[in-house]
Amino acid sequence: MNIKNYKEKLFKSDARKRLIENFLSLSVLQIANYILPLITLPYLVRVLGPEKFGLIAFSQAFIGYFMILTDYGFNLSATRDVSINRENKDKVSEIFSSVMIIKLALMIISLILMSVIIFSIEKFIHDWIIYYLTFGMVVGQVLFPVWFFQGMEKMKYITFLNILAKVIFTVAIFVFVKEASDYLYVPLLNSLGFIIAGILGLWIVFRDFEVSFKFVGLEELKRQLKEGWHIFLSTVAISLYTISNTFILGLFTNNAIVGYFAAAEKIVKAVQGLLGPVSQTIYPYISKLMNESVELGIKFIRKATFIIGGISFGLSLILFIFADSVINILLGPKYYDSVVVLKILAFLPFIIALSNILGIQTMLTLNYKKEFSSILIFASIINIISALIMVPILKHIGISLSVLLSEIFVTISMIHFLNKKGIKIIGAKLV
Repeated sequence: MNIKNYKEKLFKSDARKRLIENFLSLSVLQIANYILPLITLPYLVRVLGPEKFGLIAFSQAFIGYFMILTDYGFNLSATRDVSINRENKDKVSEIFSSVMIIKLALMIISLILMSVIIFSIEKFIHDWIIYYLTFGMVVGQVLFPVWFFQGMEKMKYITFLNILAKVIFTVAIFVFVKEASDYLYVPLLNSLGFIIAGILGLWIVFRDFEVSFKFVGLEELKRQLKEGWHIFLSTVAISLYTISNTFILGLFTNNAIVGYFAAAEKIVKAVQGLLGPVSQTIYPYISKLMNESVELGIKFIRKATFIIGGISFGLSLILFIFADSVINILLGPKYYDSVVVLKILAFLPFIIALSNILGIQTMLTLNYKKEFSSILIFASIINIISALIMVPILKHIGISLSVLLSEIFVTISMIHFLNKKGIKIIGAKLV
């Protein structure tokens, strides 16, 4: 089949309709992800104050490591596996069962590791209860098969369940959190939202997709672990310059300084999240497209880069210019030290949007998993070294500069690698 026939098949068929439907579903989710935090964030930062808000951010960063361990890269590797085999119900059930078995095993390992750390280190013992309450996020994430819905390209389920969880959390925050001493309700309510969404997600998988749980052989479990290994290494590396930043800052400073950084970072992530639907929607689509025609896949990626790059740059520019006003309106005068953090991190939505296209959408779909992992591992090393040097001196400013440096390195390295392979994404003609 020639390129023209591929275009007719993939761009004038149900594939396009499904792509648009998934994009709209995830857009609704990201709008909710954008609006609901903007409702709770100004309330929480004011009621809790920088210190308690910083403690909650530190606990989420700590628990974030276990969320990465239990995800094990399945949100990309298993998504691709389900996407390719979605017409084979027996194979889909096998994939679902093997992934869930591994994730549940990793969750038990995570709980044991967390307990050992908490009761072995004095810094953690004092606030042990907040870490166990926050661990509920791991339980909910393990149960919620987002990778399955992405692979089946049924993002409407992800949208509905995530919005449900966030609405429960948002309403409950205003009901139960009235003063700083109520800070434990925040991780508790957040975890309950995750767990409810996870249980409903599993129920939908069994009810609507005719998936059956089966005990799979050791070979299939090994295959899934192997498929997700390089992506897992990549996500671990990413964590070393994402969630680790809050964690490192908490180890070297105090909860209030963590609060200044975490509050500004949440604003940046909210803006960055506006582009999330695009990435989640086009990944399974590009995976399938690349599987049938690499040439057509590259053309699609180039067009996506032009559109996403332009939108993300505009968002970053607005964030930088109006940083003072954004902090004052959303966080209040107590968080004046967050302004400089927001200005340093303002261009991350643009930089990360480019690295997502170059790395996840291009390198992974072309099976450059090892090279993708290597770039992120080098970036994490740069981040850790620069953070350890700058945080003791510059505190929240130092960690912000470290994050920016790492993300710039990732994007430039991916451009260089793809150019060496003769794959020019940025600056290439669209047709």
